[in-house]
Amino acid sequence: MNAITLIIIYLVAINFISFIMMGLDKYKAKKRAWRIPESTLFVLALIGGSVGSIAGMHLFHHKTRHWYFLYGMPAILIIQILIVIALATSPIEFLVM
Repeated sequence: MNAITLIIIYLVAINFISFIMMGLDKYKAKKRAWRIPESTLFVLALIGGSVGSIAGMHLFHHKTRHWYFLYGMPAILIIQILIVIALATSPIEFLVM
């Protein structure tokens, strides 16, 4: 398996986990049960799960009234996209084995 394949597998997995965690937290909120900390939801987005977090927010209608989620999650995604673009267009050559 090459590095690109591993990165894609990682991103699919972390976005799936982020999506599920949003749904699980919404379910727990309705049941008034122990909740997933907001910091955990943000960390999942920061380590690559921003797309899953945003999809979960909108599909489950969860955390959409909190401005720091409503603007923070897309901001994280935009920053991640800019980092990928900067790395892809940089003059530094990355070796893919």
